[in-house]
Parts: sequence; structure tokens; C-alpha cells
Amino acid sequence: MAGKILVIRGGAIGDFILTLPVFTALRSHLPQASLHVLGYANVAQLAVAGGLVDKVRPIESRALAGFFARNGTLTQELQDYFASFAVIISYLYDPDEFFQSNVARCSKAQFIVGPHRPDDRAGIHASEVFLKPLERLAVFNADPVSRLTLAHRPSPIASSLALHPGSGSERKNWPEQKWAELLERLVAASDARLLLVGGEAEGDRLERLASRLPPHRVEVARNLPLTELSRRLMACAAFVGHDSGITHLAAALGIPGMALWGETVREVWAPRNPNLEILAHESGLAGLETDTVFTALEKLRRSTLAAG
Repeated sequence: MAGKILVIRGGAIGDFILTLPVFTALRSHLPQASLHVLGYANVAQLAVAGGLVDKVRPIESRALAGFFARNGTLTQELQDYFASFAVIISYLYDPDEFFQSNVARCSKAQFIVGPHRPDDRAGIHASEVFLKPLERLAVFNADPVSRLTLAHRPSPIASSLALHPGSGSERKNWPEQKWAELLERLVAASDARLLLVGGEAEGDRLERLASRLPPHRVEVARNLPLTELSRRLMACAAFVGHDSGITHLAAALGIPGMALWGETVREVWAPRNPNLEILAHESGLAGLETDTVFTALEKLRRSTLAAG
């Protein structure tokens, strides 16, 4: 199949990373097609940087509002945009099918509806759920592991460790005091240089944690563009985080890492990358002791050093 394919994917960083196998499969099975994404540009640019898609259009456009209303007013420019595609795959939440109906008013594209999110009760991994609609295009048995390869990959610094002590939900976070204990033990027991990463969701947590450490041993990287954050992460020998989009990003980049996992259904949402270890406790995240995490992290660092 030649022509243009549009994938519509909103959602947070983790949702987008879990959809990367869709772009990889389309690129592999339909190499002549031009792949486009309608999504949050700051997130979707990762797929462009990784060579998985050709172009991104921001989904935040005010002009798109008409497509979400019954018989909405559609701008000519957007009508022409949707009409230019042979296939449109939408993962939008569109329960009343207003968006689908409005696209059909201006485009003859094959419209494939994908799930907005998987059903936790089904126990099927999110990436497999997102890949299922591609069977309409005769794409079967695609690799469900999210992988992202960026050009000009930096060589990791053996003593550098990236840590993301936050997430989009406080209930997914290991207690801040335990993070502080872990960081202080790392500084005392090794020569590791620590990179604390995060965004607005972390509030002042990164600065509070950094203030307890020697300034020459820690750096705070907040609100970096995701392509820049990716390169900073790739310069680190290992990564530690929670159930978060940044953890999914680190796993997709192939960075050896560890995720401190809480109550989210692991079979559905955990990264499937072999480079990522899941560390959990039957009583929940608060039950994970600092000793347990420190020991597992030291084992990870030693194996990373041994592997070069």
C-alpha cells in the first residue's frame, strides 16, 4: 500500500510510547507509505526523531473542535488534510462517533477505530491491544515491544545514573523520604553522578532531594524537551523510576533500568523491554524498603559495568 497513513494518538508520554509498536509495524509492513501523526507535538516528535513517522500535526488546534461536535463546522484546510490520507487509524476517545462521522464527511480514507485504552480486566498488554486494529491492514504478529532508536546516540558514562522520583500520580510514587535515603546511600557508597529528571508533576521534589546531596554529585533536569531528555538519559549507564512515561521512554531507548512498581496492572502496563527490571512489594510501594532497592540497584549497576 502506497499513499499516506494517519495515526491519531493523544494521551500522555507513556500512552504514546506504548503505541510505538504500531508505527514500527506500519513502517516495516508498508515501507512505501508516508506515515503521519495527529497528536501532542511535544510527545509525538519522538516518533519523528526515531524515524518511525514522517510528520506530526498538533492535535491541540482550535480548528479541530468542529470535528468533535455533531455535524460540526469543518474548516476547508482540515477537510483537505483528512482527505489526503488513504488510511486513518484513530485511538481517540469518540464514544458518540462524532469525530469519525465528521471525518467521513470530507475524506474517503479507510477509517480504522482503535481502542482509546486497554481494559485492565482483560490482562492483555497495552501494546498488543493497540496493535490489534492493524490486522485490518493485514499486519499480523507484530513485535509488541516499544523500541526507540535516535540518531547520534551518545556513549553512556559508566558512573552516571538517571533517576525519576515522580510520576503523573502520587499513588504511583515511592515515598520521598525513601528516595532521599536511597540517594544519600548512593552518594556515600559509590562515585555515581546522579541526574534527577522530571517535570511539573514533581513540584519541588527534585530540588528538595538535590538539596540533601553534594552539588557536584547531582544535577536536576526539569521540563526538558523529550528528544533532549532522551539524549540525556542515553548518556547514563542506568535508570530508576516509577510507573511513569519517562520510565517507558528509558525502557524504549534500551537503557538498563529498574521500575519501582505499585498497584497498576503489570501485565497490561509494564514495559516489556528486557532491559527493564520491575521491583514491587506485595503490600504496595510503601512496603519497598530502601535496602531492597539499593541492593537491586547496585546489582544492576555492577552488571551494567560488566557489560561495558
